[in-house]
Amino acid sequence: MARLLKTLLALCVLLLLSVAVAAMYLRYEFENARNEAASIQQYFAQPALRSPYAAPTREPCRQVSPERQAWFGALHIHTSASFDAAAFGVTLNADDAYAFAHGAPREYRLQDDSPDLEVPVVQLARPLDFAAVTDHAGKLGERRICYDPLQPGYDALVCKVFRGDLKLPLDDAMQPLLRLASQAIFSRYRSARVCGADGRDCREQAATAWQENQQATEHWYDRSADCSFTSFHGYEYTLAEDGANLHRNVIFGSASVPPAVVSAQDMTQPEQLWQWLEQSCHLQGEACDVITIPHNSNWSSGRMWFPYSLQTQWNPQQQREFAQLRQRMEPLAEIMQVKGDSECRNGMSTVYGAADELCDFEKLRPPTETIEDCGEEMGSGNMRLVGCLSRFSYVRYALSAGLAEQDKLGVNPFKLGIIAATDNHNGTPTAGSESHYMGANGPDREARHRLRGTVEVPGGIAKGSPVRYNPGGLAGVWAQQNTRQSLFTAMRNRETFGTSGPRIEPRFFGGWNIPETLCQDPDMINKAYTVGVPMGGELDGSARGNATPRFVVSATQDPQGMPLQKIQVIKGWVDAQGTQQAVYEVAGNGANGASVSAADCTPQGNGFAQLCSVWRDPDFDPAQRAVYYARVVENPSCRWSTWQCNAMPAASRPASCSDPELPKFIQERAWTSPIWYNPAPTRSAETEQ
Repeated sequence: MARLLKTLLALCVLLLLSVAVAAMYLRYEFENARNEAASIQQYFAQPALRSPYAAPTREPCRQVSPERQAWFGALHIHTSASFDAAAFGVTLNADDAYAFAHGAPREYRLQDDSPDLEVPVVQLARPLDFAAVTDHAGKLGERRICYDPLQPGYDALVCKVFRGDLKLPLDDAMQPLLRLASQAIFSRYRSARVCGADGRDCREQAATAWQENQQATEHWYDRSADCSFTSFHGYEYTLAEDGANLHRNVIFGSASVPPAVVSAQDMTQPEQLWQWLEQSCHLQGEACDVITIPHNSNWSSGRMWFPYSLQTQWNPQQQREFAQLRQRMEPLAEIMQVKGDSECRNGMSTVYGAADELCDFEKLRPPTETIEDCGEEMGSGNMRLVGCLSRFSYVRYALSAGLAEQDKLGVNPFKLGIIAATDNHNGTPTAGSESHYMGANGPDREARHRLRGTVEVPGGIAKGSPVRYNPGGLAGVWAQQNTRQSLFTAMRNRETFGTSGPRIEPRFFGGWNIPETLCQDPDMINKAYTVGVPMGGELDGSARGNATPRFVVSATQDPQGMPLQKIQVIKGWVDAQGTQQAVYEVAGNGANGASVSAADCTPQGNGFAQLCSVWRDPDFDPAQRAVYYARVVENPSCRWSTWQCNAMPAASRPASCSDPELPKFIQERAWTSPIWYNPAPTRSAETEQ
C-alpha cells in the first residue's frame, strides 16, 4: 500500500511539474513584446519621400472632362499580405489584385489546394478605373516572419498555428478561424517570440512589406496618355476598442509616402495616427498628401463618431483642436461594404422623424432584433454582434452630430463625403456581382460556407454572419481625368459618391440661383457649377435673408443594371428635441409597382434610365443648420443569397435559404456626398468665436 501511495505521489509531482513546465512554455510562446512609446516614435519619425519605384514623369491624359466624369474604383482591398486573408488561405498578392481590378482574370486558389484541383476563375465584367490595395498594417510583419524560414520567429508556436502546420482536433471549417485567432489574441500587442522583445523585427518586416506594396502600386499606375488605370498607395489602420471597430484606410495622394506604416499596435488612438500622418506627410513629406477613410462604423458601438464635445477626458480647447485635426485628415466615410450598410437604422430611440424603410438595407443584425439604444454613451461588443446600438455608428446621424459640434466647438469634425467599398479579403473586389458573388473570404469560395448563418472567431474576438454579408460597393469620384492628382483632389473636396455595386451616376448641386428649368437645359452641368456648389460643398446663409436654396439632383442608370425607381433627398438637423431626419422623394416614382420573381429572379415593371429634379426644401428654416444628401434607388432585384439558393437542389439548401429574417430582394442604390447649409452666425456666436 505504501509503495502504491509513493507511486501515486510521484505521478502527481510529475504531473504538476509537467503542468508547470507547460505553463512556462506557453507563457514564453505567448509573451507580449514591449510597447515602448519613445522607441516607436523614433522609429516612425522619418518624413515621407517619393517612392523609389515611381516613374519620374507622366504624360498628359488624352481624355479630359471639364465638367468632370464619373470614375469608379475600389479603395479597400486585402490580399495574402493581410494576416486574416492569409489565415483563410488566400494566395493572391497586390500584383494580382491590381491586375484583377484592371480587368485580368485570376484563379481563386487557396493555400491548401492541390496543384491539380480545378478552381474557379474570377474576372470583372468591366475593369475599374482606380484602386488601392489596403493590407492591414497590424500583423503585416508577423505575416512575413511566419512564412519565412530564415526569420528567427519562424518556428514560434504562434507561427506554426498561423501557417496551419499545427492543427487542433476540430472541424476543418474551424481551422482557418484558429489560424486567425493565433494572431488576433495579441490584440494591440505583438508577440515577443515572433517579433523580438521590443517588436522591432515585426516593424522592420512590415516596412519591407510596405515596400513590396509600393512596387506593385507604382507598376500598375498608367502614366501614359491613355490614363486607363490609377493605383493609390494605401494601407489599413486596424484599431478595435472593447469589441468595437475603429478601422480606417489610409490613402496617399501621390507617390510620396512614409517609409513605414503605423499600425494600431504602434499608435493606439486615431488622433495619434492623424498627428503622425500630418507630421510625416503634410509638414515634412516631399509633395505628400494623405486622407483616412473610416469604415464599418456599424460595428463601432458608437465610438466611430462619438462627439468630441462629450469626451470629457479633454478640455474644450483640446476638443476643438482634435475636431480641427479630424476635419483636415478625414474628409470621407465608407457608407457600405461587405460587412453591411452604415447609412442609418430604424428604431433608434435617439433619432426623431418618420421611419425610413430603406434603412433596413443589408444589416448584419436583423432589423427586427430588439436592441438597446446606447443613448449618449459609448457601447461595446458590436464586432461580436452584441451590445447596444448608437446613432453615432451611422453616417446619417454622424452628419447631424457634426452640425451640433459646429455650434458647440466652432468646427465640424464630421464633415464627411461618401464613398463605398468591398473590403474583400481575397484580392478580388467584385462589387455588383449579386448572381456570381463568391464571398469575401477564402473559405466562402464554397456556397455552403458563404450561406452560413453564424461564424464565431474562437475566444470571442469577433462574430460574423456570412449569409448577411454582401458583394460590397463601389467608390465613385467626379473628376476631370483619371490621374492621382485629379481623383485625390476630388476626394479632398468630397465630390464623391458611393454605390451598392451598380455604376449609377448621381449628381447633386445646391445654390441660391439655380433655375427651376435647369433639368431641361442641355448645358445643365456647366450652369450648375456656375450658379451652385456640387456635392461636398457648403451653402452660406449670410446676407440671404429668408431666401430658400434650390437643389438640382440627377442620376443615370447603370447600362448593365436595373432601371432607376426614384431619387430621394435626405435632410438631417439637430434641434432642442434631438437628432432629426426627413426623407423627401424628389424624382421618379416609388409606387411604380416594380417587382421581381422569387422563383427565378425575373424583374417586372418599368423604371427610368435617367432622372432629374430641381427641388426646394418645403420645411427650410434659414436659422437652422442642416445637411442634405441624395439617395438614388433602383427597382427591386434578387439578393445574392436568393440567386444562389435557387441554384441549389431544394434538398441540399442550408437553413439560411428558408430563414424568413433574411431578405430575398434588395434595391440597389447610390448615395451622394452631402451639401451643408450654414445659417448666418448670430451675434453671440460671433462673439464666442
